[in-house]
Amino acid sequence: MTTLGILHPGSMGAAIAAEARRSGAEVLWCPIGRSATSRARAERYGLTPVRALSEMAERADIILSLCPPAAAEDVARDVAACSYARIYVDGNAVSPATMANISAILLCSGAAVVDGSVIGSPPSDSKSPRFYLSGPAEALPAVARLFDGSAVQARALSGGVGQASALKLSYSSYQKASRALAAVAYALASDHGVEAELLDIAAGRTTSYLAETTYFPKVAARSWRWGPEMREAAHALEEAGLPSNLANAAAAVMERWSGLKDASPDLALVMEELHTRPRGDSS
Repeated sequence: MTTLGILHPGSMGAAIAAEARRSGAEVLWCPIGRSATSRARAERYGLTPVRALSEMAERADIILSLCPPAAAEDVARDVAACSYARIYVDGNAVSPATMANISAILLCSGAAVVDGSVIGSPPSDSKSPRFYLSGPAEALPAVARLFDGSAVQARALSGGVGQASALKLSYSSYQKASRALAAVAYALASDHGVEAELLDIAAGRTTSYLAETTYFPKVAARSWRWGPEMREAAHALEEAGLPSNLANAAAAVMERWSGLKDASPDLALVMEELHTRPRGDSS
């Protein structure tokens, strides 16, 4: 039986860990410093607590990091400090350059580093996200086997560390920025009393985020995670010599919603927060 360590059981991490557990793996997690909500998720999905990260490093065949992108390098350093030398999977929305830093941190402790990216919603009976993997060819099959027969579709990419991260940010730079732009467009129309006409125009298109106003509150509640991801997307674009303005602008929009972290706001509150500039924001 493969032993997987999960850092950390947020909404995505817990659901991914649950799929690995259903496929036969034992899943460890470290409760130190985690919220009551994380503890409840871990208990609900049957994850096994450990006393410290060092215990996870001793027992886990594979450690999977799924955390806010801004914390990804610090999490990697904590694991490396435990002299972890097996398979480390970074599944966070980070740029290829950040992923290279993470790889260097773990290689110093002797770990095999796999670059991972989850595209889609947390797995469930109705949702089956793709988990793209790139890195050492000898390590990828062991990670993919964790999800055999589960709702997670593990897919290997050629080209080494950085490929999965590049794919993730290529997709999310469009998907998340488009959601933010749609909300701003709706806010402008609403200020002038023409939102109904704007939605009528959008509804006439085959697909349009602009018509999905019920999704704006979901974007706002997730912006504490999506905003940093957009900053990473901007870094990736800059590294490739491409304009990063739209990704940075999407991040700036999401920062206006930072006070709605994991909330369930209504559309009116989302629009109100969009009009409120964070301290130091001149945009």
